[in-house]
Amino acid sequence: MKRRDFLQKSALTSAGLLATGSLFSQPFFEGKIKDFGFQVYTVRNVIKKDMAGTLKTLRKAGYDYAEFFDFADGKLLGMPVKEAKTIIDDSKIKLKSIHVGTGTQTPNVSGTMVNDWQRAVDDAAELGAEYLVCAYLGGPERQTLDQYKQVSELFNKSAEICKKSGLKFAYHNHDFEFKEIDGQVPYDILLNETDADLVKMELDMYWLRYADQNPLKMIQKNMGRFPLWHVKDMSMDDDRAMKEVGAGRIDWKQLFAYDKDAGLEYFFVEQDGNWATSSVESLVTSIKHLKKI
Repeated sequence: MKRRDFLQKSALTSAGLLATGSLFSQPFFEGKIKDFGFQVYTVRNVIKKDMAGTLKTLRKAGYDYAEFFDFADGKLLGMPVKEAKTIIDDSKIKLKSIHVGTGTQTPNVSGTMVNDWQRAVDDAAELGAEYLVCAYLGGPERQTLDQYKQVSELFNKSAEICKKSGLKFAYHNHDFEFKEIDGQVPYDILLNETDADLVKMELDMYWLRYADQNPLKMIQKNMGRFPLWHVKDMSMDDDRAMKEVGAGRIDWKQLFAYDKDAGLEYFFVEQDGNWATSSVESLVTSIKHLKKI
């Protein structure tokens, strides 16, 4: 899409936002979602008890690929990488991405960005992953702007190692990155201090809206920077709680119209809160809505 067309579409959407109070108004999406992904953290209450059964259930529901978590020390979800790979391959779910931490708060754990990162990269490659994603910054490592700059440097170095092994690197946002520190927005530092060709961003649409940010403006300013999305809805109520896709205020048909502008490759349906009564059913509910788009 040409930048001029993007700006025209964004202008219409912004007008709708002001007029209606909803996230988007004018539908532009004309395609159809063909492949569906989920973040395994959503089913954290059941998958360690029965990885094979959980994955096969979600494959039957229509999910094609997934993003995993709990990955370090040569293990995935507490299971040796080779054993986990056998189960995942058998489920026909494709492992596309894995969440990791920096490791600064767990110095004795190997396979992190600060301790034997190459091990994590090698294990991820064995699993067939395409992305390693820093999932979160702990409180002690995000207190100052200098810390965000140090993290940005760590991301650049980690991404370089990923690239040499044929993998890609990204960072997943929450809401805290948009709270100003000394008059600056930390997320801007992460965007500007990292190499855009090496360090991509996984855009969590819920947390972005929770931080009162406009996804379209974010995409417009950083086109092609967001190959990964987290997809979950926001309640219409004042509590703005996480909801299944289609049960909240976000117009997903409108949002997916900007997939190419964002550089979208994969999206992962998720519920990382504790209010999902049934994690598997939550993912089933979300995919039913997405299939209608």
